Amino acid sequence: MIERSDKLLGEAPILPLIFKMALPTIFAQLVNLLYSVVDRIYIGHIEIIGKDALAGVGVAGTVVMLVAAFANIIAGGAGPLAAIELGRGNRERAERILGNGMALIAVFTALCMGLCYAFMTPLLKFAGASDVTIVYARDYLNIYLIGTVFVLIASGLNAFISVQGRPVIAMVSVIIGALLNTALDPLFIYAFDLGVKGAAIATVISQAASAAFVLTFLTGRHASLRLKLSAMKPSGEIIGKTLALGSAPFVMASTESLVGFALNSSLSKFGDIYVSSLTVMQSAMQIISIPLAGFTQGVSPIISYNYGHKNNGRVKETLKYTFLIGVTFNLFGMLTMILLPGTVARIFTTDAALIAIVKQYMPIFLLGMTIFGLQRVCQNTFVALGDAKVSLFIALLRKVILLVPLALILPHFMGVVGVYAAEAIADATAAIICTLIFSLRFPVLLKRNLENNTEM
Repeated sequence: MIERSDKLLGEAPILPLIFKMALPTIFAQLVNLLYSVVDRIYIGHIEIIGKDALAGVGVAGTVVMLVAAFANIIAGGAGPLAAIELGRGNRERAERILGNGMALIAVFTALCMGLCYAFMTPLLKFAGASDVTIVYARDYLNIYLIGTVFVLIASGLNAFISVQGRPVIAMVSVIIGALLNTALDPLFIYAFDLGVKGAAIATVISQAASAAFVLTFLTGRHASLRLKLSAMKPSGEIIGKTLALGSAPFVMASTESLVGFALNSSLSKFGDIYVSSLTVMQSAMQIISIPLAGFTQGVSPIISYNYGHKNNGRVKETLKYTFLIGVTFNLFGMLTMILLPGTVARIFTTDAALIAIVKQYMPIFLLGMTIFGLQRVCQNTFVALGDAKVSLFIALLRKVILLVPLALILPHFMGVVGVYAAEAIADATAAIICTLIFSLRFPVLLKRNLENNTEM
């Protein structure tokens, strides 16, 4: 029997349901943004070393993004698969997907910690760390990696709370960690005089609190989809489908790390201050893109559930509102950042030279992101519908196929401005191509959904 919270996904009026599901997720992502932004604000204002420490944490952030990307395999792969199974009434199979997701987290934790500790110095050097900034990058990363399992549980399993129609509970798990991090940062950074190490300690403690909340809910009596030890027995079929569908969200997140390697490496040739500027600019980008990701993530269970329930009408209606809201929010948000680069820079630093660089180049850097809302909605819909191959191609297109080569080539012809322009060109090109693919592919998926009555 399908629980009432699940049935809301298939019966409630679409627009109110979108706000019910998406607003908590958006708020949660905004609060989650505090993890990185608050760290950078406090670190950037440390006396004397602030500018170099900011660059070091920015470099370490490329490795942090790579580690955190593994949670997207669970949230973006296993999560939609479980939602589709709930739509079909297969609750037992949905719980097996959840259990296998937890088993994968154990594997990913061992893999990430082992490789990152073993190759930390070459990774950071490759990411653009100089002899000055690598000290701060190591200080942050050595401690952050201890909390890898907490990061993967808090981010990866949280999606299984949302697919039960419980977005507010999912939001609370994020809020607990982010608010704790905001409170602990000044304590560890300034009061205990631990600097960058203090920021990392605060993050690990905060992620541990979020992970504990998620596990408590998923193993408790209030969960309609529970994490059970018996369901953690590895299934090759479930793991294979999770990896196939989750590969696109993973690539989309991990290639942000790859881009960080490419951009930081190119900018470091012009000086550490340009690496610091990228940290500020990427933070500005995240202020808009992360809430947008939260919105599409919140809508995803509605699309997946109704697709599994073969209710194409509700899928199309959900998508209509998702495009309207997501694209509009992204456009006006990015335009605000483009028009106020100096104001954004001053949030992170008081260094006049760094502020001047951000003011000069951030409008170029963010220009292509003004239409990124198109790609975010299309990309998320492909994942929600279980279309793994197309999702993976789109994820690779923007970052790997376009941005990394452009970031390495354009500086030879345009100097430092070419690094920032590479982001804009890649973002705009990928958004246009993705939208064209979606306009052709989406009707085919809906037609196939009605024709195919077999289960996954």
